[in-house]
Amino acid sequence: MAEEDYGCFVDWTQMGDLANSSGPSKLDVKDPLELKKLARQGHWAKNHKLRAQVYQQLIKAIPCRTVTPDAEVYRDLMGDSTGKKASSVIPLPDFVDGSAVPHYCLKADAVTTVHRVISCLAGQFPDISHCPALPAITALLLHFSADEAQCFENISRLLACNEPGRRLVDQTFLAYESSCMTFGDLANKYCPAAHKLIVATAQDVVEVYSGWQRWVLGDLPFSHVARVLDVFLVEGYKVLYRVALALLKFYRKQKAGAGAGAQPSEGQKQDSAEVKAEIQAFVKAIGSSITPDKLLEKAFSIRLFSRKEITLLQLANEKSLQQKGITVKQKSLRRNVQLALNPDTFSSEVVSAKEMRDIWSWIPERFALCEPQLLFTTSTHGCSLNRFYAHVEGYEPTLLLIRTCEADVCGAFLSTDWEERKRGGNKLSFFGTGECFVFRLKPEMERYEWVVIRHPELASSIKAQSSEDPAEDEAPTDRQSSDDNSLPVERPAADPSNRLSPFLSARHFNLNSRNTSMFMAGNVDSIIVGGGEGNALYIDGELNHGRTARCTTFDNPPLCSTESFQVALLEVWGFQDAMASDR
Repeated sequence: MAEEDYGCFVDWTQMGDLANSSGPSKLDVKDPLELKKLARQGHWAKNHKLRAQVYQQLIKAIPCRTVTPDAEVYRDLMGDSTGKKASSVIPLPDFVDGSAVPHYCLKADAVTTVHRVISCLAGQFPDISHCPALPAITALLLHFSADEAQCFENISRLLACNEPGRRLVDQTFLAYESSCMTFGDLANKYCPAAHKLIVATAQDVVEVYSGWQRWVLGDLPFSHVARVLDVFLVEGYKVLYRVALALLKFYRKQKAGAGAGAQPSEGQKQDSAEVKAEIQAFVKAIGSSITPDKLLEKAFSIRLFSRKEITLLQLANEKSLQQKGITVKQKSLRRNVQLALNPDTFSSEVVSAKEMRDIWSWIPERFALCEPQLLFTTSTHGCSLNRFYAHVEGYEPTLLLIRTCEADVCGAFLSTDWEERKRGGNKLSFFGTGECFVFRLKPEMERYEWVVIRHPELASSIKAQSSEDPAEDEAPTDRQSSDDNSLPVERPAADPSNRLSPFLSARHFNLNSRNTSMFMAGNVDSIIVGGGEGNALYIDGELNHGRTARCTTFDNPPLCSTESFQVALLEVWGFQDAMASDR
């Protein structure tokens, strides 16, 4: 067989059409953009030998640490295993967290080889503390390796990559856990219907999303995951997010087609493990209904922000975990939202515990470990804007809840400390980030996010760079808005290292209009949320009267049944570190 050099571990009877090589037999492309295009098109997907050769080329081009173990190191440590069968299976290290080796299309005894390779990697990379994806990645690359030493070298290069900003394999619990939180944030923003289904059916959404990497690296059939690997080796970690989001969308579509559109009541929610198992079963059987090309087409049709923005979100999630003291796996880490919002202890005069849990499902994942903390309420602290500021300053983020005298309920998630308003002096100026959103609960529940999330075409990357690889941060030059009602947008400090909300900061975008980044503002006379052509919320200095209208920033309709309303009750909630309170 022509592919024997790169197929000695493969059971060709399981490879289906992939066993019959066709298409091009060589590749002479060096240009990164052309490689990216060919990878997405599956240019080398039908020729096993060419695919293996391309993988070797791509992996050898990865910048690595000076001392990176290679094939010779493996042979010195493990001996030349060519033609030999291992006498026993070496246990996998603890850092794989119980992840088994997927068999894919490997020969039965090749699974033992994967164990040997990972065992040697554990000795050469003592800093790895949590890497559940390693068994799947090793098994995949073994299909395209001439021997196990070559497979070892390829995995070593993935682990030793030191290119700034390039992420390939999570190797610590902090990195892995923050990636799960980041996926939850992305699902919330870019798969709202699927996210709503998970919130409605699972007791613990965070637990369901903790399996996102395994959907791609472990559960996908070989023909599908090999196509993902084609693109991953060219474009990097972001591809995994895209594919997992596409799987979530397809899962939701299947559930809707099966007549599972009706949401269960609060007491009928499934155990999170059951929902995880359902998604895994769907992904494992995906080959019967969705081709690899269709999966990638769906994945790359999702209009995510740039790799840089996702990196900022990942870093914000890591920082949040570090500040909570979570850097290693803890048995009691995952707290489902019912625990954070205990109906026996939660008390609000504006929303019920169930309504607060619904709001909690919208907030960024890094605050999912927090409990709601009442900071201000007009029923206790009175209708005074000065007292409002005195009680909420120093807290970031906050949740604003309003009940009107007409029984409408609306509010806003506000990403930034209200103290930031002082940067503008006495002048009313906007601040905050694109993580802000507004919502209404009554007469019906609806959330309205930053308009740029739904319409990325409203923002262009700095220096007209590709959306995949934007240039370094630059504050866009000020342009005079044509809207006479527009207020100036307060720009944050150049290095707000003490902030937990760098993600979706307006300074990272060239916005077509400043009206699209008017998140929150306040002075002695009023507080405002959203701007441009109107305000999503305007509350006067006595916290008594308000207005709501469509605004450019959130592209929302009026949040109440009448545009002018009287405030019956106003509450502000903060986010208390639940992990700290447990210690």
